[in-house]
Amino acid sequence: MAETFLNYIAGQWAECKSKKTFPNVNPANTDEVVGLFQASGPEDVRAAFDAAVKAQPAWAALPAPRRGEYLFKAAEILEGRLARLAEEMTREEGKTLPESKGEVKRAINIFRYFGGEGARQFSHQIPSERENVFCYTMRKPLGVVGLITPWNFPSAIPAWKAAPALVGGNAVVLKPASLAPLSAYRLVEALHESGVPAGAVNYVTGGGGTVGNAIIEHSALRAVSFTGSCEVGNKLHEKMNGRKVRIQLEMGGKNPTVVLKDAELDYAADLLVNGAFFSTGQKCTACSRAVVEKAVYEPLVEKLVAKTRKLKVGNGLDPGVDIGPAVDANQLETDLKYIDIGKREGAELLCGGNRLAGGAYDKGHFIEPTIFARVTPEMRIAQEEVFGPVLALMVANDFDDAMRLANCVKFGLSASIVSRDLTRVHQFINRIEAGLITVNLPTAGVEYQLPFGGTKESSFGMREQGPAAIDFYTETRTVYLKYTQ
Repeated sequence: MAETFLNYIAGQWAECKSKKTFPNVNPANTDEVVGLFQASGPEDVRAAFDAAVKAQPAWAALPAPRRGEYLFKAAEILEGRLARLAEEMTREEGKTLPESKGEVKRAINIFRYFGGEGARQFSHQIPSERENVFCYTMRKPLGVVGLITPWNFPSAIPAWKAAPALVGGNAVVLKPASLAPLSAYRLVEALHESGVPAGAVNYVTGGGGTVGNAIIEHSALRAVSFTGSCEVGNKLHEKMNGRKVRIQLEMGGKNPTVVLKDAELDYAADLLVNGAFFSTGQKCTACSRAVVEKAVYEPLVEKLVAKTRKLKVGNGLDPGVDIGPAVDANQLETDLKYIDIGKREGAELLCGGNRLAGGAYDKGHFIEPTIFARVTPEMRIAQEEVFGPVLALMVANDFDDAMRLANCVKFGLSASIVSRDLTRVHQFINRIEAGLITVNLPTAGVEYQLPFGGTKESSFGMREQGPAAIDFYTETRTVYLKYTQ
């Protein structure tokens, strides 16, 4: 019998008012229910906000370094459970066990980093033009914030939203994705065991149409941070229009890797395999387009296809597996739909493109890593986010043509270049329309101590992660102090 997990409201674990639950299913083995979670409704969200509103003033009054101590304690608790938490993440989301271990470690590091930010929330002392006037700034929390997080990084993203919000003095209402709520539950569990005051952290599971809408519609909401699809993010923005609520949206990407003619081709092929196919391509920063200079296109494609065909697809808990399943049947259907679209649009299927079947594959949502050649900018597989292991290859005549192809999408999250030509590298950095730029590295693989976010349709609002994250969850007050008369 699967374990039932509860909401966390006002420092207590509680059933939702309806007493209903929904299953969290292993995408590599749909016979396994990882856990049952609360199918909450608006009344549960209201209870969470009531608790947050009540707790927030005392939480904000606590010195920031002491707020950070709770994050340090939670990080220690999580570190002691790393192996179990990584296994749970693989079972609920599907990514390979090494990837899950890396993500849990990242969540631990995020808690530690922002724990330290409690003592680093620097203000500014600014000289006044008047005599005996001392001027400085200070930070104040916004109040109660809502965090709506996705399934693809079910530990890291809740951590990088909740940690700066909490150390900044805000109370939090967190809604994790229904496809992978257990990893976020474990973060909240660790915060609870750290002794965080009741109501400072609240965790409510359920559908986006019920719990998510109840969060963004609540009158006590002062900020909302959302990571997910463009469709949902744009609707959220429309709903918040006219309300003086701070919004942070991290949405889609159609990220290019530009490979220039001077690149070392084995290395470039390895980067493309990593960026396009690891985590089953289920990253907003995944590489979904490779823009390759014509002079090296054919030899690079030969190496890329050979490396891709060696990838092992399977249950992420099994040793030697490179790629796990799609997260659920809907995502698998989306992947297959775009593969069919690519074929019908005239792209050339070089490898993959099929759902895997037979044996253990029949119990999961497994798909082959897929590469299309002869992709043109007008094709949907060149413009729309698939969020699966599908890579579109595009040929560039020269560097300027490569820049045209790289920038001809509505998204602007991440982009990479593979080259040893420093002039071209700097030109790429200056001309690429992306918020995250990597050189001789995959498009994916960001670090918690640096700002994260895109441009164009990929992001809206202030940056996440790094010191910039505190800016979103706090407001600046300016003080003028006359100290003699």
